[in-house]
Amino acid sequence: MRKKIVAANWKMNMTQAESARFVESLVLDIGDITDVEVVIVPPFTAIAKVMEALGTSQSIKVGAQNMHWEPNGPFTGEISAALLRDLLVRYVVLGHSERRTLFRETDEIVNRKVRAAHEATLRPIVCVGETLEQRDKGNVGKILSIQLRGSLKDLNEKELQETVIAYEPVWAIGTGRNATPQQAQEAHAFIRRTLREMSDEATADRIRIQYGGSMKPENARDLMTQPDIDGALVGGASLDPRSFAQIVKAARDEK
Repeated sequence: MRKKIVAANWKMNMTQAESARFVESLVLDIGDITDVEVVIVPPFTAIAKVMEALGTSQSIKVGAQNMHWEPNGPFTGEISAALLRDLLVRYVVLGHSERRTLFRETDEIVNRKVRAAHEATLRPIVCVGETLEQRDKGNVGKILSIQLRGSLKDLNEKELQETVIAYEPVWAIGTGRNATPQQAQEAHAFIRRTLREMSDEATADRIRIQYGGSMKPENARDLMTQPDIDGALVGGASLDPRSFAQIVKAARDEK
């Protein structure tokens, strides 16, 4: 059985004080949860504060929203895997559609980051997904296959198993629209078939695939009952601790 993983991607939101209050509220709400993996992905400025607020809690892990592929050097405004590890970060989100679209990140760039993350023992959450135009043209499978094969190139079986995939229908992010459970399952199933082609059945069956398109408490359970949906990468709904806690509880119910 794949343990569900639910991650809160705060994007460019949350001050240090707001982050601490969120963590305190979330811990009170979900308790010492062990059957669902919970990850908070704050902005870089709040990582240390989130760690401090979590204290000795082992039930919630912390991730980062991006990183550079080089370990150090003259890259103003960037952050490395080594610097994230120094903060005890466990996960890093790579290839988010906003990075691909707004900052022109290619599959090659994402792949360099993914390999650097594994070298630093960070676990990457690798995002893939199609635009509305690509979906309407019937190119969902083509786009997903290209992104998966490019972003995960040259990973060994162990690295693949320690990678989380987040399926983001780009047209559903921040729009209030979301894929139906059937549409989401079709995409997740295609991703898993592609992973089998890239590795083997046993490896692909261990890889967790999250849904990342406007998941809310209202649709979380219906989405996470699908056989190939192993959790969620939550954007807008993750800014409210109660909403995020409800999504975590939905994952627990469908584990």
